[in-house]
Order: sequence, then structure tokens, then C-alpha cells
Amino acid sequence: MAETESGHALDSHAQERHDQNGHAQNGHAQNGHAKDGKARFDHIYNQPDPRPYFQTLAEFDYEIPAHGQAMFSVLVGKLLEEKSPEDLAVLDLCCSYGVNAALLNHDLTLDDLYERYRSPELAGLSSQDLADDDAEFYARRRRSPIPMLGIDTADQAVSYASRAGLLADGSHENLEVADPSEGLRRCLAGVSLITVTGGIGYISEHTFDRVLQATGGTPWVASFALRWVPYAAITAVLEKHGLVTETLATRTFPQRRFTGEAERSYVISELERIGIDPTGKESEGQYHADFYLSRPAAQVEALPLEELAAGV
Repeated sequence: MAETESGHALDSHAQERHDQNGHAQNGHAQNGHAKDGKARFDHIYNQPDPRPYFQTLAEFDYEIPAHGQAMFSVLVGKLLEEKSPEDLAVLDLCCSYGVNAALLNHDLTLDDLYERYRSPELAGLSSQDLADDDAEFYARRRRSPIPMLGIDTADQAVSYASRAGLLADGSHENLEVADPSEGLRRCLAGVSLITVTGGIGYISEHTFDRVLQATGGTPWVASFALRWVPYAAITAVLEKHGLVTETLATRTFPQRRFTGEAERSYVISELERIGIDPTGKESEGQYHADFYLSRPAAQVEALPLEELAAGV
């Protein structure tokens, strides 16, 4: 068992990760393409600090956290009509280096983060010095913060997000294979909103089932999932916990550019195989994600997703 900065004990299960791009992420420094044409970025997901992550993904215009910032801010605003900021805990699944926490709780854009972590001024800092500098940086840019919790099997990434002050609590427990520890269960009690921008396909219905059992309530679940990644099994588990899932039918959300023709061809063939038309979306060279929101039935009936997200 290992200890995080927040003090509760965490498992350290090894697992081969699969994020919603279909990339294997097992902590080893691998790059390039798998045999099926899917690009792999294994070397950036669990480093001592986020500089390789931002430097690499900037090359492919990775933008889904910006869409998450816009959508999650609307959801938080709605939830704040009935809760105070300190009582509205948000759990970010597959939290990585705390990117969603940085965007949701601070006066920052995703472009600001790309500029910061690719700047020459920070290039020579050690990871610990960068974390210390980040703690001061985020303290200056903080809005009225809401408690952010994060779970990701990438232990170094979670540790960094905690040291930089982005997460109130961070865990690298693997909820795909085991129930949460007592420490994590206590942290999850009372969570109001669960967010995912880059993990559907890596985490499955098993993680959602264990998280919802631990929360002891019916938190909203907001997920971006690439259009070729199945979500039905997750929807079924959420329904079991009293949540009705809506899909935003009016638009999709660009995630990043393909790394090349091999990846583009693979994804388009997968979409066509399952009956999804890539025209004007993936055919133009970018992954696209659907947005799903799950809430209790009464809340869905009172304010459908299309109305709630009308300004996004």
C-alpha cells in the first residue's frame, strides 16, 4: 500500500490501460502505432510532471478538456443553485495531471496550460520545483473553488496533481478490479458530480458501479466518449443506480487530430462497421466524442439536456 499526500492508503494494482482513443497505457515508454493503426502515447500518461503530456498533445490539437470545461461549468452552475461550493464535490475519473480540475476551478483556458507547460522558463525546473511553482500559480488564479477529487491508475500523475494543489484528494486505486478502500470510500461519500473526458474505454461499467455504490447517492455523471467507443453497458449500470442517461444529439465534440492516415483509416473503418457516418467529422481528420449526462429521472424531465446545454 502507498500513501498519497492526502493521507489515505491506496492500492497500486498494475493494469494495462486503454483510454478512449484505444491506446494501451501500461506505464511503459512506448510510442508509435499499434498493428491496428491506433496511435499510442504511453510515454506521456504517467510522468513525474505534465510537461511531456502537454508538449506531445499540443502537436495534435488535443482539445477535449476545453469542451469539458465549458460543459462542466454549466453543470456545476446548475448544481450550485441548491448547494454551496464547499458542499459540491466533483470526482474526475481518469484525472491524469488534474487538467479538468485546473480548468474548472481556475481562471484559465486550455491554451493557457499549453503555453505554460511548453514555456522555456519552466523547461529547466525539476518536477518538484515545477509542482511548487504550480501550487503558487494555481493559488493566484483560483476562483471560488469546489472540492475536486481525482482517480487515475497513473500514480505519478495523481501525485503531481495533489502536490500542485489541484486535487483535494487523489487516488490511484484500480476500481476496474477491486472495490475502493475505506479511505477512498470516505472521500467518495457525498460526491455531486462525476466527470470523464479521456477515459471511457479504459474504465468500464465496473468502475462506475463501484464509485456509485461508494457515493451513497445519485450524483450526476457527465462523460465524453469517442463515437466508436460503446457506452451502453455504462448506461445500464447507471440506470441500476437510479440515473437516466441522455445523449446530446445536437452536436459532437472534436477531441484531437489523427496522427496520420493509418489512424484515420482505422477509425473510419470502425465507425462504418458499427453504422456511424464519419462524414464531416472523423473524415475531416479529427476524433469526435459524444456527450452523455446521467441524472435522476425527475431532473431530466424538469430540464432536458438539450435545454441545459443550450449555451455550450
